[in-house]
Amino acid sequence: MTGNNAYRWAKRIVITVVGFTVLLAGIVMIVLPGPAFVVIPIGLGILGLEFAWARLWLRKVKQKGQELTRNARSAIGSYNSRPAGGNIPPTKTDSEKS
Repeated sequence: MTGNNAYRWAKRIVITVVGFTVLLAGIVMIVLPGPAFVVIPIGLGILGLEFAWARLWLRKVKQKGQELTRNARSAIGSYNSRPAGGNIPPTKTDSEKS
């Protein structure tokens, strides 16, 4: 084993350990308080430095995030474009109550 080869293996091991640690912390944050939706892509990004499957998962996570952002923006836009007062039913006047 040459020095360059040992460096490559050590780098791969460090990236794997750090990446899985960050990814696992993100998965735990889904249940516990914390920014899981930020930490999980960071872990996948770290693992993506060495593994093609992590790059693929990261791409899928980005696409899903963009889709959710588009849906949220359109929902907010449709909410903001409603007339003032929203769907509040009109109140009866005094003459209608009797």
